[in-house]
Formats: sequence, structure tokens, C-alpha cells
Amino acid sequence: MSKMLRFVDEQRRPPEKRAADARNKDFLEIDEGFATEEGAAGEVQASRCSQCGVPFCSSGCPLGNHIPDWLRLSAEGEWQEAYRMSSSTSALPEICGRICPQDRLCEQACVIEQSGHGTVTIGAMEKTIGDKAWDEGWVEPIRPAQELDASVGIIGAGPAGLAAADRLRELGYQVTIYDRYDRAGGLLTYGIPGFKLEKPVVMRRVERLQEAGVAFVQNADVGSELPFAEVRAKHDAVLIATGVYKARQATMPAPVGAVIPALSYLTASNRKGFGDEVPLFESGDLNAEGKRVAVIGGGDTAMDCVRTAIRQGAKSVSCLYRRDRANMPGSAREVQHAEEEGVQFRWLTNPKAVAANKDGSLDLRTVQMRLGPKDRTGRQQPEETNKEDSVAVDMVIAALGFEPEDVVTAFGLPNLEVSRRGTLRVDGETFETAEPGVFAAGDIVRGASLVVWAVHDGQRAAAGIHERLSQPVATETNSVSNAAEANA
Repeated sequence: MSKMLRFVDEQRRPPEKRAADARNKDFLEIDEGFATEEGAAGEVQASRCSQCGVPFCSSGCPLGNHIPDWLRLSAEGEWQEAYRMSSSTSALPEICGRICPQDRLCEQACVIEQSGHGTVTIGAMEKTIGDKAWDEGWVEPIRPAQELDASVGIIGAGPAGLAAADRLRELGYQVTIYDRYDRAGGLLTYGIPGFKLEKPVVMRRVERLQEAGVAFVQNADVGSELPFAEVRAKHDAVLIATGVYKARQATMPAPVGAVIPALSYLTASNRKGFGDEVPLFESGDLNAEGKRVAVIGGGDTAMDCVRTAIRQGAKSVSCLYRRDRANMPGSAREVQHAEEEGVQFRWLTNPKAVAANKDGSLDLRTVQMRLGPKDRTGRQQPEETNKEDSVAVDMVIAALGFEPEDVVTAFGLPNLEVSRRGTLRVDGETFETAEPGVFAAGDIVRGASLVVWAVHDGQRAAAGIHERLSQPVATETNSVSNAAEANA
């Protein structure tokens, strides 16, 4: 049995990353987690946990994962029990272990990190536990204790929809997921590159749901080709988990088609990874090979784009961000990976215009920025200086974030309440919308956010749906009786 609290004797040692000049030529994940054949590396790193009485790491996790518990179990070699504990709070543990920005969440909150000894490698351990569970056959099929007659329709097969389907099917509900794409997974499948999340990791979760009886209706664009009313009529409750896919547009002057939306670019690359025919990739429109590429933006999607362009064989890749490194919204870990792989960052730089040159290249005009006074959130606002520049590029990709589509109009549900940002308003506990029996979860509720928050919302929405569908149906006699009592 491994003893705990070894953070003084054992240093933090994340899994080894593949060399940058090797990994930037393929779309495989950049590390393989801790080897678990003998369990030594993972067990030692797990044993660094201080087993806090008040686990701040759990508080820093949107899912409230029981992190100290599954770290202790791993350190003691109880890997199967560690997986059971991990999956009890997360429907997608090995996925979150790969793509969560732990440096901003659980690991940042780690007490050992605060004491100067280096945080426990929580994310790598979560990934390792999950992968070992799949390898050893510990991921059991979903077998509900009883089959229920009630059915739930889920619109969107992204992380929120998949997480909700997992929990609802465990409870015995008949679940159907409708999705506009030809493969399930949403951004997990088509938005996030393979070097962060290899696609078989997503597909095995989808297959597990299919084997459990969850029905997937692909190429079903609800609100367009498939009326929402038709979906609503088939189910006792509906969950809207469509995500946010409407790209924020660059406001600068540019020739039509000169600025490529990030999601279009990433989707094309991921489709190629599946072996699909992608005409716009084959034509070179969405292929960075041999090109000078500029990516505008500072979030994780921008990092996905620059690192994808490097792997496609771009001649050069630069990232333009209007603030400095310290104020970048994306993961610092992702910035480091990008720099290691050859991406150049141009801090405090904002694009002003794109013009087409006679040779087919693009002239990208920029202005240098400075950080001015803080706004009401305490963040310094970027201001333009009078220093401008111009650089010739061949491809410009805009990764400026996403906004919600107008589902109220598309679904024909005028009673749905929306925020100023266009996201759906829901009950904070049940995730039910103003439309009875219609729930919403994930980015369509909170705006473009993290996958772990989508999983959180999906699981909470599943609990809310179960609560509503478990309520006894009032009969007409009971209703009359209740009304009589109220008037007495």
C-alpha cells in the first residue's frame, strides 16, 4: 500500500511529452498518460496528494469530483475502484482529463500548489484512470435497474447531450439524441483536434450509449429540416443542448471569403482525420500546407487553429492577440505547447484590414495596442496606438468566439426566455426553461464555455428531467378536489 502525503519527497512529474519536432507532424495526442502496466509512475504521483480535510481541488472542479478519494485509491493500486469513484461524478472522465484546463481549475486550487511544492498531476491521473478502465474492461455497459415508459429527446450530441443521455439511460428512460452532424460528439468530434483528444476516445463513449439503447438520429437539423414540434410530440421531455456555433465575425474590411471561420477550418481538418472527402481541403481553401497563416484570437480555439496549421505543414504560423500574454483567455499550457511547436505570438496586436494582393496573397494590416484603464470587471482594456504594420500572409483564420443561434425562432417557442447574449434562461436547479417540459444545458445556457461545464449542466439537467417526470400526474378528479379545497 502506497502511503500518501509524499509531496515533499516526490516532485511533480507530468507524463512525458513527445518531442515538439515529432509531435507537430501528426495529430496524435502529445503524451500518453502514465504507464499503468505496473502502475508505478501514476501511483507515485497520486501519492503526492495531501488528502486535505477541505479539498479545494474538488471545489475548483465544476463537477465537484472526489479527487482526493480517487487519487488515494490509485496510489494504493485500487485502480478499478478509483475509476468507479471518478465516473460517479463525471459521465466523461477520461475526456475531461484530456481537455480540461486543469491549470485554471482543480490543479490551480491544489493546496500543494499553494504551498510551493507543485500541484498534483490531477488531469493526467484522471486520464490515466479512465484509459486503464477501458483497457481492462472495467467500463461496464449501462444496465438500468428498470425500464421506464417515459422518453426524452435530446437535441445536440455534444458533451452536454451525451452526459445527460448517460445519466438518463442509467435511470431507465428511453432516450433519443437528434444531431445536425453525421457523427455524434459535437465539438468533441469536429471542433477539438486529435492532438488534444483522439477521436476513438469520443467514439467509444458514443458506442457505449448506442449499446445501452440510446437512439441517435444524425443529420437531423432540428428547427430547420426537422420541426421542433415534431420532436416535442414524440417525447415526455426535451433537452436543448445545441451548443453555440454562430461564429463572431471580424469587423475589419476584408475581401469576401478571405477570413476563414475557425470552426470551418477545424471541422475540415477533423473530417480529414476520419478519412472523409473534404473538397475545400483538397482545393487548398481549408488546408494550411505551405502557407503563411495568421490566426486572430487568444482563446483555446485559436490555440487549436495554430497548432493544427503547424501540423498541416504551414510555412509559418502566427497568432495575433490584442492583449498581452498575461491577459490571454486561453490556457497557458496550450500557449506553451504552441510555442514549442513553432507558433509565433504577436502580443498587443490587432488586425485592421485584409486586402488581396495581385499574386494571390493577402495583405494583413495591423495596429499595435496598449493596455488602458480597467473596466468594471477589473480587466485592462486594449487601446490602439498610432503604430501600424503590414504583413503578407496566405491564410487568415478568425477565432473570435461563438454566439448562440436564435433557437427561439427556429424552434417556434416564443415563451422561451433569453438573456442579453441570446442564451436560454433556465431554472438554476432543474435547468427547465420557461416552456414546461423543455430543458436546456451547456453552452446554449451559459455561452461558449468549457466542456466540463457542459458535462456538469447535462448531468444536472438529467436530474431535473427525472424530477419532473417522476412527479405523479394529477388526474381531473384530483384537480377538482384540490380546487374545491382551495376555495373552502
